[in-house]
Amino acid sequence: MLVIDREAQAALDTARDRYGRTVHHHAEATARAHRNNAALDAYAKYLAPYAEQLLEAAHRALDKLPSARHTHAWRTLLGSLATSHTQIVHVLDGPAAPDSTPRREQHASVWPHLAFWAEHGSVAFALVDQHHQPGPELRGEEKRRWTEKAHHAQRRGELELIESWYAADGRRITLAYLVEGDTTSTVIAFAGDPDVPGWEVIGHYDDEYAAGQALPRPAPPGVFRPDASRFNRREQAPEASLQELEREVHEARAAGDVSEVLLTVTQHGHRAGPMVRLQELVREASQFSHALETAQGQHIAARLAVVSRQLEFLTGEVKQAAEDLGATIAVLPPYRTPTPPRIRPRPAVDTTPASAPPRSATASPRP
Repeated sequence: MLVIDREAQAALDTARDRYGRTVHHHAEATARAHRNNAALDAYAKYLAPYAEQLLEAAHRALDKLPSARHTHAWRTLLGSLATSHTQIVHVLDGPAAPDSTPRREQHASVWPHLAFWAEHGSVAFALVDQHHQPGPELRGEEKRRWTEKAHHAQRRGELELIESWYAADGRRITLAYLVEGDTTSTVIAFAGDPDVPGWEVIGHYDDEYAAGQALPRPAPPGVFRPDASRFNRREQAPEASLQELEREVHEARAAGDVSEVLLTVTQHGHRAGPMVRLQELVREASQFSHALETAQGQHIAARLAVVSRQLEFLTGEVKQAAEDLGATIAVLPPYRTPTPPRIRPRPAVDTTPASAPPRSATASPRP
């Protein structure tokens, strides 16, 4: 689906102008129809024969998991995947005539279900993978000893984090290198937030592969915006690039020209300017960092929130300066003349080329 979507986006780009507005509507409709048809064919070939068994296995695995905040949501998600599968199979079993309007309407109506499977079918696969039985975790004195050893290493700056994930039971598990000496390190795993006191080592291993075999499988990561979809993105508002706006400033001759550019940069609403977009981007990143629910994430979220407010203040300052600049009713003084182009003079057509300088009659001896 990612390959199909990339090809479709490339085709859709050819139907848009430089601001992202659709100008060739027939080409756009053709690209979307090709995308829908390719996605349906891929589903019929690779997933339709196995989707029901996959969902049943995922339900069985989910029934064996301990109850947590996310298990109910996973159950609801599996139900939605089953509904989408039914809709897709209905179209596959009763297709309209090829290259007909009803056929294109069928494919267009089933595209959201195909996109839903492409984005969230991984949850079913991940649940089936939970049948893996992890190895035993550290207990008692050995667990206390390794945890104390890892805490000391963290204070010395000798605990190098590798990766982190959530297990199906809701625990956050982190892999790290515990550095011992100049050349020796041990792979350890611990449960908890590494930036909050209380995390405990649950295992130590010879390498990362051994750790992966012994630890619980990763649960599917969550989503930041539940309604966001990489396959069903809203059409973006027309937007001029910063390079284009900068070029307009270079070519400006009156204060009003530059004032208009700055007002474009600071515009709010559907056609928001780059400064406003940057502020929104930083604010969204702050909210994402906060949603991680980690100590470091909260700290970074606060920093980004401060930057977002600073950008909001700067945007207001630029807008005020743009309005003041426009009110000056001024133009550039005439002594600021353009630079003439550097063009080398070409000889006339009937001009005889200059003769080459005479060569010395006596050749220099070779060394």
